[in-house]
This record gives sequence, structure tokens and C-alpha cells, in this order.
Amino acid sequence: QVQLVVSGGGLSQAGGSLRLSCAASGTFFSINTMGWYRRAPGNQRELVAEITSGGITNYAVSVRGRFTISRDNAENTVYLQMNSLKPEDTAVYYCNADIRITFKYTYNYWGQGTQVTVSS
Repeated sequence: QVQLVVSGGGLSQAGGSLRLSCAASGTFFSINTMGWYRRAPGNQRELVAEITSGGITNYAVSVRGRFTISRDNAENTVYLQMNSLKPEDTAVYYCNADIRITFKYTYNYWGQGTQVTVSS
């Protein structure tokens, strides 16, 4: 059973920092792209940042220069360092990963959401 276990999040004041972690557990062949999404109240879920297995990153325009995504392939973990937080960053954050279960089959997985609340 493959799972994505998320940790981190919580409450921060505007201008503060938080760090999210997401670790993949279970039996699988490899992990391709890993990413973070978020859903604010009343909004659709949106991509925050993603990173390929080779380290190529992609960020939403709204977080560029403030958030940094990274991964530890040996630990099957992806991180999201969030600096200079703004109240509009308040949302439930979700981890996502394309995981190759066998050499032939790749599936998309979601971790549990974690609340990030930024006060002004």
C-alpha cells in the first residue's frame, strides 16, 4: 500500500515561514514528479509547485521567489519551504506524486491535506 504522509503546516503570521514535508511509503519502483497543491476556501485546487525526479522545478506565479520545493530521492520525500507568507497563502495544502508501482504501471497519489493559516 503506497501512501503519502504529510507533516508540517499550521499557523503563521504574515511574513513568517513554514515548512511542509511529504514522505512516500510502501513498495514501489520509483517516484516521478512530486508536487504541492492547495485549495483555499471557495477556490479550486491549484498547483503550488512541482519537482521532477531530476530536480526540475515549476512554481505558480503567486509563490515564485517565496516558496522553494525540494526533494530527497533517497528518503522519497518532498519539501515545501514557504517564506514571506501572505494571508492569501491560507489554504489546505496537498502533496501529490506520480509513483511507478512496477516498471510498467505509474499511478497518481494524493497525501492528506494540511492546513496552513497565515494571519495578517
